[in-house]
Amino acid sequence: MPIEANKVVTMNFTLTDDDGNVLDSTDHGGPFSFIAGSKSVLPKLEEAINGMIIGTKKQLKLEAKDGYGKYNDDAVQAVGKENFPEDFVLEAGMEYMASNPDGVQMPFIITNVEDETVTIDFNHPLAGKNLNFDLELLDVRDATAEELAHGHVHGPGGHHHH
Repeated sequence: MPIEANKVVTMNFTLTDDDGNVLDSTDHGGPFSFIAGSKSVLPKLEEAINGMIIGTKKQLKLEAKDGYGKYNDDAVQAVGKENFPEDFVLEAGMEYMASNPDGVQMPFIITNVEDETVTIDFNHPLAGKNLNFDLELLDVRDATAEELAHGHVHGPGGHHHH
């Protein structure tokens, strides 16, 4: 039976690349929850979960194009160090956020630092990678009015307000 929009879906998952490296997992942080139909998870992932029954497990393989897209070489840029605030830590692997002219937030990763330039990559860290999910559907419930208003799940597996 399909999972309706505005239901809270709770699941365990392990995400690996084609070499078997674990990219993400709920093993140590507890289950993951999201609101169905909220576009907060990959569409093909939500589609796969949609046909599951609570308590069942499933494996899902997504090609890069159905995950975070192909790696785009044009999304890598070398910029002068003077474009960064003085307090920025400029080291390979650091993740930051930039705003485009329309105010849209664009995450990037520093991939190289030289004397005068910093190479930044706007690709999603998983762009170009095939994604392999081991899924287990734990629960489906109605989202609360507050969760729907905020656009995310509260409580275990979701966002917590402090």
